[in-house]
Amino acid sequence: MSGIPVGISSCLLGKEVRHDGGHKHSRYCTQELSKHFDFYPVCPELEAGLGVPRPAIHLREYPDGMRLKEVRGSADHTDDMQNFTDRVLPDLAHLRGYILMAKSPSCGMERIKIHNPDGQVVRRDGRGLFAEALMRTYPLLPVEEEGRLNDDELRENFIERVFAYDDWMQNVAGENLTAKALIEFHTRHKFQLLAHSEKIYRQLGPMLGDLKADALTAIADRYISAFMEAMTQKVSRGSHINVMQHLMGYLRDAIGNEDRKVLMEQIEAYGRGEVPLVVPMTLLRMAQRREPVDYLTLQHYLSPYPDALGLRNKV
Repeated sequence: MSGIPVGISSCLLGKEVRHDGGHKHSRYCTQELSKHFDFYPVCPELEAGLGVPRPAIHLREYPDGMRLKEVRGSADHTDDMQNFTDRVLPDLAHLRGYILMAKSPSCGMERIKIHNPDGQVVRRDGRGLFAEALMRTYPLLPVEEEGRLNDDELRENFIERVFAYDDWMQNVAGENLTAKALIEFHTRHKFQLLAHSEKIYRQLGPMLGDLKADALTAIADRYISAFMEAMTQKVSRGSHINVMQHLMGYLRDAIGNEDRKVLMEQIEAYGRGEVPLVVPMTLLRMAQRREPVDYLTLQHYLSPYPDALGLRNKV
């Protein structure tokens, strides 16, 4: 295991586990993300004992709660799914992210059809039973649906969150928690935080300013909850420009007048949508390499994930 552990719906790896015996192989997951993630496959329906092939199932809402029932017939698999979920969820605590299969009554993250007791669709704002339990049990865990990874901004956001959460789990969580570890994490991700949410950025600084105000574990819990909330927010072009201008201030001795002019031109071009983020970011990283500033060397904003993923080429 050399990559980041990430859960995934088994069918996305090409496993023939769907109700019709088919799969939903995601080549992006198996050919690109697998170079950086170690996937932990789960098929809730198969592993709950429903078999392959199996009758199609959907969610029906009753006065006493949601049930997982076969589309044709009266067979109810709610208890099977609940027993499986209760059994498997404790084994997923090591994961740093999860990629779910869309539209599934077990794995769907959003917009799942909800039926009434007669089997008629009454709304489309449901969530699969396994996905619901997963996200409730691990509210900090970055979770995304495979189909949404086709969106450049959503893909970049999810992967950035996975790498940030992995940093937290490796270096701050559990037995690694110290005041020093917490402050160093905040320092590494300060500009990322500023880009995603200036509001939360301004809340978390003062929180860490008095680490004796409460038990360190309580402060850390509040910190990472707010941090991961901030990271779910998309970064606007204006926010990226704001952060890059902050970085330029630290690099003023490394950037001559002509280089500064070129950099500003590219930042403005990025603001107009004429070039992707990678263009001005590359110029900033070149300046940092030319005359390294220790504080910026620590900043994950400059390289939040491996360059090989090419995510900033498309945002």
